[in-house]
Amino acid sequence: MATNPFLDFDMTKFFDPSKFAEFTKVDFTKTLADYKVPGIDVDAFVAAQRKNIEAVTAANQLAVEGIQAVLRRQAEILRQSLEETSSVVSDFLSTGTPEDKVAKQAELVKTAFEKALANVKELAELIAKSNSEAADVLSNRVKESIEEVKAAIAKAQTKH
Repeated sequence: MATNPFLDFDMTKFFDPSKFAEFTKVDFTKTLADYKVPGIDVDAFVAAQRKNIEAVTAANQLAVEGIQAVLRRQAEILRQSLEETSSVVSDFLSTGTPEDKVAKQAELVKTAFEKALANVKELAELIAKSNSEAADVLSNRVKESIEEVKAAIAKAQTKH
């Protein structure tokens, strides 16, 4: 296969999920310690927010990894298509009669259409899987957060 500098471009290098994790390293307890609010457990609040940020970070990482997988697959599909087109054109030009060329052309159009549909379906499934995984992370965190709020309310009620 001849290498084409435009086809060897790796778009996935632009996405670095590790950069999203930098925000979770900030210590908010020091900042919030100055604001003493009665009945609020600052440490629990900060821990909950840290978990929220970690969940968003994990969901973002899954989304970026999904985008990277789609981009890699699209590049692979493009390379395959170009290779197939090259071989089909040379095969098509070598075919004899005009009737043979028309029959061959109809066959090629049908095959190309079927492949395009299969590729679109595959890419849609990759995207759906990635979105589902990211949404699951956030959904689970929301459920945990609701339980944490219920526990905090119950704890506050027992103090009174």
